Amino acid sequence: MARVAETDLYAPVKAFLEAQGFEVKAEVAGIDVMACGGDGTPPVIVELKAGFSLALLHQACERLALSDHVYVCVPRQTGRASWKALKANVRLCRRLGIGVMTVRLRDGLVEVHADPGPYAPRKAPRKTARLLRDFARLRGDPNTGGTRGQVMTPYRQDAVTIATHLSVSGASKGADVAGATGVPNATRVMADNHYGWFVRIRTGIYDLTDDGRAAITDRTPAQ
Repeated sequence: MARVAETDLYAPVKAFLEAQGFEVKAEVAGIDVMACGGDGTPPVIVELKAGFSLALLHQACERLALSDHVYVCVPRQTGRASWKALKANVRLCRRLGIGVMTVRLRDGLVEVHADPGPYAPRKAPRKTARLLRDFARLRGDPNTGGTRGQVMTPYRQDAVTIATHLSVSGASKGADVAGATGVPNATRVMADNHYGWFVRIRTGIYDLTDDGRAAITDRTPAQ
């Protein structure tokens, strides 16, 4: 597949803007595409690139000092991963007040994914509430910020606490485990058995599996 050049994007973008009544010129004072409507409004500025990069975003932010109507334009890629990456970049550009265009090179189709302008992302109260619950549930500060290893979530911390209790007390009733460990949903954690650490001996009574004992042993500091 031939490498895409920025110049491959120019003709489709020029035609797209001209169809909306703009006069379009390239490389005006270093700007890739500049379009004027002739009515005294600020020009439309489009920066062309073969792909998203931090340098492209820096450049577009600088152009905001010249006009409120600044777009970045990249080739439209195919595939699920490319679409996911595009959506993430569009969200970022919206927060920066930058518009986003793509060009489908096989037929020159230009698509506008976001227009420039002030943007306030919608809040997600349920996600915020869940985040606060996880913060409150997490006992102590068991993780290191930036880690790429096994993260200790509140759920996993509860499971470790329950497994540690069973390793000492042996098979126990769910209610007894909840009372002893302070994990109110202990029975549910053992019944769900997300990590394969627990086994139901009989109704309401659980014990550790070999995997559960190994998990606790792995977490026990050497003497």
